[in-house]
Amino acid sequence: MKYMKRNPFGLFLIIILCVVSGYTAEAIDVRKSVSNNEQDPIIIKSNTLEVNEAMKVVTFAGEVNAKNKDFVMDCQKMVVHYKNRPSKDNAEQVETTIDRIIATGHVNINRVQGGTATANEAVYYLQEEKIVLTDNPVVKQGNDVVEGDRITIFLKENRSVVESGKDKRVRAVIFPKREKR
Repeated sequence: MKYMKRNPFGLFLIIILCVVSGYTAEAIDVRKSVSNNEQDPIIIKSNTLEVNEAMKVVTFAGEVNAKNKDFVMDCQKMVVHYKNRPSKDNAEQVETTIDRIIATGHVNINRVQGGTATANEAVYYLQEEKIVLTDNPVVKQGNDVVEGDRITIFLKENRSVVESGKDKRVRAVIFPKREKR
């Protein structure tokens, strides 16, 4: 994983952890060093927020809305799973990294470049840079639509895999584009 440099949720998570969990001065130093990386912020709004340091999760619940420069995500619940590791630069400091983010309940993702994805569950694996949509996933780009039992989007590779179950087949509706003359 590329630690906090490639992680849009990282700065927000560290600030929440420092404020809510009463971290020591060492954690505050980590927050300061992360904030110097000039990351693009993500703004998360929800009805409730719960931090469970023992389980290393932050849970946002009720009308969750997350925005950054690349996407807007709406869902009913978002659980951020994180890890604490010793810093590579200073063994006394701790780096907080996000392992995965699980969004559930009417998940709707709108990308700034266009296209939407909907499902009842979406899991974002930060290290692998992939999103797995399950429970009625649908991806739309313009008029084109793809449906299946499981849709995996590999963000780095600009590639997707759509899988079906035993009783349902993959369905795609594609409108061919014509060249303008």
